[in-house]
Amino acid sequence: MPKPRTKRKDVREERKRKHEDEAAQDEAALGEEEQRAAKKRQRLEAMAEQPDSEYYFDAPQKSGAEAAGEPQFFGMLTDEEQEYFRGTAEVLELNDWASPEDRAYFIENVFAEAKGKELKLACSQGCSRLMEKLILLSNVRQKKLLFEAFAGNFLALVQHRFASHCCEMLFLQAAPAVGQDYADVAGEEEEKKEGGEEEAGGKKGSGEEEEKPETPMEDLFLLTLDELEADMSFLLTQTYASHTLRALLLVLSGKPLEDATTAALLKSKRKERISVPGAGPAHDEEQLNQQPRVVPESFGMAIQKIISDIITALDSSGLRIMVSHPTGNPILQILLELDITYNAKAKKSKAESVGSDTLLGRLLPGAPESLKEDVSKASEFINSMIYDPIGSRLLETLITHAPGKIFKAIYQNCFAKRLQSYVRNEVASYACIKLLNRLSKEDLVASVDEILPSIPTLVEKARYNVIRVLLERCSVRGATDEAEKIAQALVQACGGRPEDLVPALCGLRAEEDKASKDKNSFQKPARNTQAMVSHGAKLISTMLSIPACATVAQTSLLSLTPDELVRLATGSTPTMAVLKASLANPSSNAFFHKRLVASLAPHIVDLAASQAGHNLVNELIAVPTKGKERSVPFHVKETMMAKLAQSEPVLRESWMGRSVWRTWKGDVWKRGRADWGTWAKEAEGRVEGAAFAAAPAKKARAENAVVTNPHIARRFARQAERAKERRLRFGDAGRPEQVGAIAEARTDGKVEGALEQSGESAVVENGERKELEDKMDGIELNGDKARDVKEERKEKKQKDKTKNPDETPEERKERKRLKKEKKEKKRREAEVEA
Repeated sequence: MPKPRTKRKDVREERKRKHEDEAAQDEAALGEEEQRAAKKRQRLEAMAEQPDSEYYFDAPQKSGAEAAGEPQFFGMLTDEEQEYFRGTAEVLELNDWASPEDRAYFIENVFAEAKGKELKLACSQGCSRLMEKLILLSNVRQKKLLFEAFAGNFLALVQHRFASHCCEMLFLQAAPAVGQDYADVAGEEEEKKEGGEEEAGGKKGSGEEEEKPETPMEDLFLLTLDELEADMSFLLTQTYASHTLRALLLVLSGKPLEDATTAALLKSKRKERISVPGAGPAHDEEQLNQQPRVVPESFGMAIQKIISDIITALDSSGLRIMVSHPTGNPILQILLELDITYNAKAKKSKAESVGSDTLLGRLLPGAPESLKEDVSKASEFINSMIYDPIGSRLLETLITHAPGKIFKAIYQNCFAKRLQSYVRNEVASYACIKLLNRLSKEDLVASVDEILPSIPTLVEKARYNVIRVLLERCSVRGATDEAEKIAQALVQACGGRPEDLVPALCGLRAEEDKASKDKNSFQKPARNTQAMVSHGAKLISTMLSIPACATVAQTSLLSLTPDELVRLATGSTPTMAVLKASLANPSSNAFFHKRLVASLAPHIVDLAASQAGHNLVNELIAVPTKGKERSVPFHVKETMMAKLAQSEPVLRESWMGRSVWRTWKGDVWKRGRADWGTWAKEAEGRVEGAAFAAAPAKKARAENAVVTNPHIARRFARQAERAKERRLRFGDAGRPEQVGAIAEARTDGKVEGALEQSGESAVVENGERKELEDKMDGIELNGDKARDVKEERKEKKQKDKTKNPDETPEERKERKRLKKEKKEKKRREAEVEA
């Protein structure tokens, strides 16, 4: 009778069946991947044969429903592979390379090891960061290999939690290579034209195989866009794909990659910054990232097609939802800016209103004429977005880049009459700031008159940014009277006296700080207070740079006690910047800078050891000692340097103190105050570029009582002994000019003439003549002795060389080494005795 089946056996068979099914699925997926790779290879080969063909936007894509399904699985790394790549990441973090070539060779080996595993690496939680670091360190050829490895799977990768960051890094790092491809192609064409057909014929006759040409980076970007095009409207709001699409659009547009405005759209504050030691961009590449890039025309056509596809796919209600969507709003800002930019270049002079085929036309239909009506869709859109925390960001982009006619209509119909209430709102005030930056002088004056009664409310609610922008625009537009009105209103709002301005805006009032903490204790008071102080300090710095408002701010600074000034200098970087701005800008009060520095001088050591205050100390040395607009007496600088020198050990304990010691040239001060004074006078206004700073250090003065180096002390002692012995032996005749004249007279027998040439009397008695002749005999004897010693040393040196002709170079080297060690040993013994 057979043994009955047990439950454990059933479970074991079920597991076996499951593993077999998974293996079959993996084989099928591998076969599909090979088929996709083969199709991709065929398409690349066809593209290489026909480089001018319109291949992009023609490949079949997955539908949005299919793309929104389960994420594609590319397999997992084995334990050995994960261990290898983790070790690679640790080696890259150490950055211990003998030369850049060694690191490049190591990166090449890592790419060779990762060949065929790129998709697994990108989707791995532990190794995706390594992939980003490899992209940072890779060259153009390796980036192209990654594009080819990811080809056909970009739609799945950009939706993956970890792989999407690898795609974003690849797009941003490969952007500068687009222009390089064009430069390389142009250079190759010129070389071919100059080389002629003879060299080409010789190459054809040879049996060597030519390397396959690399795919241009432009084509790789367009192929990537080809894969994503069909599902673009779905990817706009996908959590992980949205930031990758922003990077791709930024590359296609040619905008600066490291601009402040684009950085805010690309990365959030919580995004992890991946970096590798020693992976900084080259100087040329860094400059390229900070300025607009030249991109091919095909990129502009691709952007226009993306915008048209989105407009077609989304109706008006869908577009309004996208504006308020947290994920879709940032990418919509980029698309709106690009849409306005491209349409401004190609707009027709006959068109008075924007068309409905543009993104701006869909958001503001019929503008600018429709904005005059309060019930139009365009007016309703602006009025609904002004208070929306997310939608107001798109409104800021619209105000910043809108054409002139539309902007003027927006200001006159939507903002002019309600500007006073908008600036008081926490959300709407940011759109008003963008609006104020574009107003003409007439409109700005009208806006100031509208906002002026709300200054006390703005100060109470800490809307300092609005006041700061108003002052900046009044200074730019030349509205001096309005700037003075704003300053007076600000003084009245802060207490009625100019002395209350800085304490109120920079948080120096302890009672008000405590009251604000008790009132807003539920809103993280420490963080809110710090932000308020930062904005208030920036407002004071702006006032110091504007002549119409500088007097009020300077009066408030002079009224502060030394302890309050130290709190201001060491509190934070924005508050320290207030004092830097006060030192950098001129004052109508001739004693302003002197009094300010005199109050800070007793606390110079505490400021030098502070993280924020040491920057202020570094700026003090650059203030001129003489000047009509700003000056600090030289004796005050000497007093501060003396205090720093007394606290040198304290300064050397922190990097802030060491920075101050280097900037103030503390080592020069220790050598001699006169040298330091020369440097300080040369360094006024140009601390880093002073001529004295680049000059070699002078030798120690003879009157210095202490010489720390024993070798230098012994050398000085020997020189003094020789000089004393020379004076005792030769007397006045030992001077070079006298010795030369007397020696010349000796040959002619004219001692009196020699004495006249040397400045002595021509009348010489017999005794004096005899003494002088004895001196000359001593001089000649001394000269002969010196020549004999010199010849003897020369003969000895020549004899040492020929002492052992059979001595090998190694033996000679060893003998010299032993001799050097013996000499060094004697020197050390002499030092110990000294």
